[in-house]
Formats: sequence, structure tokens, C-alpha cells
Amino acid sequence: MSRGAAKKLLVAACLAGLVAAYFIFDLGRFFSLDYLRQSREQFQALYEAHTVPVLGAYFLLYVAVAALGLPAAAALTLAGGALFGLWVGVVVVSLASTLGASLAFLLSRYVLRDPVRRRFGDKLARIDRGMEEEGPFYLFTVRLIPIFPFFVVNALMGLTPMRLFTYAWVSQVGMLPGTAVYVNAGRELGRLDSLSGLLSPSLILSFAALGLFPLAVKKALGWYRKRRNHG
Repeated sequence: MSRGAAKKLLVAACLAGLVAAYFIFDLGRFFSLDYLRQSREQFQALYEAHTVPVLGAYFLLYVAVAALGLPAAAALTLAGGALFGLWVGVVVVSLASTLGASLAFLLSRYVLRDPVRRRFGDKLARIDRGMEEEGPFYLFTVRLIPIFPFFVVNALMGLTPMRLFTYAWVSQVGMLPGTAVYVNAGRELGRLDSLSGLLSPSLILSFAALGLFPLAVKKALGWYRKRRNHG
């Protein structure tokens, strides 16, 4: 085995070990809405006392979760809205999710691209041509409407010839509306003091936006495609 192949195998083993540890030690319990809600006051006090370190720790944690494809990003996004508010939450989550996605993209390219291309190179050629023609628009569509899991998009895009810079800015722009909707929903959840708050108009609107946003985007993109094909 060559030194390069050994390095890639070691990186893959480390990533697999980190993901396995998340499930073996049940670390997901710290990202449940129940846990976050019970600990909200403690986190809020910590954030008020140590604003910059808490923001930094949250940012790094989000990057790690996004890069490893762990099923905790949604809860972290809601927590960001509850803890930091709308504007700070959107900025921090948007930057962290983009950086995490970019790291996952690079890891996929480093670990998987060569062996996958050696095995399926002829089949990937057609995909490469499509990515060159409509890759950014396709990625933008997938980011706006999360049809596939976050980590699947990162891994598959890492196998394509798309440049990292293109991947990063298209991902950030495409994920931004959904990020804002989730962060706002978290901000509203963070304001709940009793069950009666579940019926507040602002929270109802937040969850309505959360459900209707993908449908609205799908309709808008369908309309845009028809106009472009007829143009």
C-alpha cells in the first residue's frame, strides 16, 4: 500500500471512529430539544457572562457536526436561535454550516474521489458534463430544497469536478433562507415560558414557514425552469 493510500485510510478510519463514538456514547442526547430546553437558562447565563467564548465554542461544535454529517444540525440551529437571537444566530449558523459542508466536501474528495473514479469513471463522465453545465444551479436547488441528507450532498459533490469556492458560496446562499427560518423558529421556542406560548401567533407563523418554505421554493424553481427552457 502506498503512503498516500495509507494516509487516506487513516483519515477514513478517524472519521468513522468519531461518528461511531457519537452513537456508541449516545451523545445525541445532548442535542435533543428536551435537553436544550432544560438547559436553556444555564446556557443563556453562560452566554451573557462569556459571549465571545460561547459563540466560538458553538461555532466550532457546529462545524464539527456539519463536517461529520451527524444528525444534530437541526437541533443546534434551533438552539442557536434560542440562545443568540435571529440576526446573530443566522450569521453564526450560516458561516458554520458552510464551513462544515466545505470540510465534508474536501474530505470526500480526498478520501473517496480517486477510488470511486477508478471504479466508476465511465459512468461519472456524464455526471461531470452535467455538473459543468448546471452544477451550481443544481447545487443551489438541492440546498434550497433539502431532498437529500446534508452529508450525502457533501459527499457526492466532493466526487465532482466542482471548485471548492463555487461549492462554498452556492451552498451558503442556497442554505441561507432555510437557516433563517430554522433560527427564527428556535428564537420563538426559546421564548416559551409555558404551554400557552405554543399558541402564540409568532410561533405558529414560524412553524408554518418551516413547513411551507420547501413547497414555495419548489414552485418558484419550477416556474424559473419553465421560463428558462422557453426563453
